Amino acid sequence: MSRSSLLLRMELRSNPEMLGVVRNALGQLAATLGFSELDCRAVVRAVDEALTNIIRHAYHGDAERPIEASFRRIHAPRDGESADALEIVLEDYGVTAEPEKMCGRALEDVRPGGLGLHFIRECMDTVEFSRSNGRNQLRLVKILHVQAPQKGS
Repeated sequence: MSRSSLLLRMELRSNPEMLGVVRNALGQLAATLGFSELDCRAVVRAVDEALTNIIRHAYHGDAERPIEASFRRIHAPRDGESADALEIVLEDYGVTAEPEKMCGRALEDVRPGGLGLHFIRECMDTVEFSRSNGRNQLRLVKILHVQAPQKGS
């Protein structure tokens, strides 16, 4: 297997109605890769939160803006070795996010909203944000902590 293997690529509009489609596809993909039910839910929650943030903050609720999502199987470093992982890259052309302001509020501050970034960081092993050529890119990685199913079984 190559270092990076594209599994799924989606181009969608920033319409909140599309979140369910992404959740269903990603949940099935994560389960197929061998993630536990708990890890499947965590990955889906993180991506759902990230897409919601793109729609809300980068596109200010405009439901017709483009979002690209790619899902790859990669080898990621873990404990000095290489482990199978799922890499998710979300790209948009919205307002530039300022990473220094992306600090989510404290869990003790009980009120609606503002915990998306906390959930994303809690659920994923890697969270990286960058911007180049007018597009925001969020890279999320979840390491597969169980043996992936063998081909043909």
